[in-house]
Amino acid sequence: MSATLGMLLRKLDPSLKIILVERLDHVAHESTDGWNNAGTGHAGYCELNYTPEGADGNIAIDRALSINAAFEVSLQFWSYLVEQGGLPAPREFINRTPHQSFVWGEKDVDYLKRRHASLSQHHLFREMRYSEDPQEIARWMPLALNGRDPMQKIAATRISHGADVDFGSLTRAMVKHLRKTPNFELMLSHPVKSLQQRKNGQWRVRVRDEYTMVNKDIDARFVFLGAGGGALPLLQKSEIPESYGYGGFPVSGQWLVCRKKEIVDQHNAKVYGKAPLGAPPMSVPHLDTRIINGEQALLFGPFAGFTTRFLKQGSLLDLFSSVTGNNLKPMMSAGKDNMDLTRYLIGEVFQSHSDRVNALRNFFPEAREEDWTLATAGQRVQIIKQDGKGGGKLEFGTEIVAASDGSLAALLGASPGASTAVQAMLDVIERCFPDKLQNAGWRERLKEIIPSYGDSLVEDAALLESVRQRTLSVLGLNQADEL
Repeated sequence: MSATLGMLLRKLDPSLKIILVERLDHVAHESTDGWNNAGTGHAGYCELNYTPEGADGNIAIDRALSINAAFEVSLQFWSYLVEQGGLPAPREFINRTPHQSFVWGEKDVDYLKRRHASLSQHHLFREMRYSEDPQEIARWMPLALNGRDPMQKIAATRISHGADVDFGSLTRAMVKHLRKTPNFELMLSHPVKSLQQRKNGQWRVRVRDEYTMVNKDIDARFVFLGAGGGALPLLQKSEIPESYGYGGFPVSGQWLVCRKKEIVDQHNAKVYGKAPLGAPPMSVPHLDTRIINGEQALLFGPFAGFTTRFLKQGSLLDLFSSVTGNNLKPMMSAGKDNMDLTRYLIGEVFQSHSDRVNALRNFFPEAREEDWTLATAGQRVQIIKQDGKGGGKLEFGTEIVAASDGSLAALLGASPGASTAVQAMLDVIERCFPDKLQNAGWRERLKEIIPSYGDSLVEDAALLESVRQRTLSVLGLNQADEL
């Protein structure tokens, strides 16, 4: 998020002085690192939690449409940067990986069929294919069909131009480019200790050099807090009124990882199923092809767990220290209303390796325990906010919190996260730099960088066709689907 905002601002006004502060000694090794997130390039193609079924049986597709449109905005920005030399060859951070949904059993097959019928009528999802034919599905995802009961009712959907994104490599490439530009400084190993707004409206940000243990002060007209799970504590340090009532519910995650070439080579897709009852949306099970730092592997998960850390390299006291007088009531209310979720997460922690591989066998019936190892994924901090009724509610999404004067903004939450970073940062620019958009030519510049800016890809089919044709070509995602 922070690197994306930095790149956008640099393209809009090269004279701006930008300082990127990082608590670790390297860039993008927490939530953004490739091994710490799904890398799905969330586009709503395969994630069934974005199309919930209502009590009336209707399937809501609005969220899938908005997420898909937001991902198209990211693709446009990355294409622009590739064309301008701001990013390396696309294969170093994004690779064509079909997005597929896979379900079994009469009830879920019926759901997927109706989901496809609803989505494929819209131009954003027009290319989605649906099948109940085991032979065709076997061509799409052979590992899922080998050894499966031939009498089991199954169904799948497929979008061939889906992507696997190595967000760690992408972010490090953006920061590498920024470091070559004037008026940019990267401060590694500099955790933020305090934030204070001065009488002139500027912020004084105190950081500590972890090598010398010396504190340094940075004065800034605008501050963005894009620190993953660490954003909430920083937002609380700012003490802006807009931060009151916000809390966080941390969730840990783990993956099963397979690097065995003869298995990895048989699967080229991201295959999403339905989440277990009581599981958070971010725990939708999926068997993914991943290409991270040039290495191809298969990941299955995530297996969620209960934690009190806000960051993978955080403190066990993070959750407790985030409780304040203004968010205690919302957090207690949300905790009381989500006891089932807490019990589910604690239960996940105590799963054995055999339990996890048994879950994998729903997607890969012939999976063997010895071919898979366990890896720890990144931390996610779900938003807790006031519900307007004196209590609190748990939100599964991302949200921008901005000061009324536009001098500070923070991004809270998890999924869909990085995939929609460009749209999220455009929202930050619109909320925090409205005068620049009107008077400094930023709006016209944004239109050059992101051709769909200011228009709706959800509503304009011709515009979508135009931008998608370009981005799929530039990023190498438009190969013919022979399956």
